[in-house]
Amino acid sequence: MELLNFYLPVLLYIVAIILLIVLIILGIRLIKTLDKVDRVIDNVEGKVNSLNGAFSIVAKASDSISMISESVIGVVSGVIAKIFNRKNKNKSEEDYDE
Repeated sequence: MELLNFYLPVLLYIVAIILLIVLIILGIRLIKTLDKVDRVIDNVEGKVNSLNGAFSIVAKASDSISMISESVIGVVSGVIAKIFNRKNKNKSEEDYDE
């Protein structure tokens, strides 16, 4: 029984030391990997920021086209409404004349 009381704590200490060493190695590798990922993200962010000017130009152009098309549609629908209102007035005047 004394043998078990002596070897079991020694065995647990050895396993704990091995586990600590493995965790330290994994931590160092994780830090290196995160540094690489950080560099890649910075690179991508720089490239995206360089395209912001082009995206703003495209957005302004699409807004301008949208405003032009809305005004054209408004004019065309107004003309069509006037035409139909004239026809309806003419028909209602003919109904009263009879």
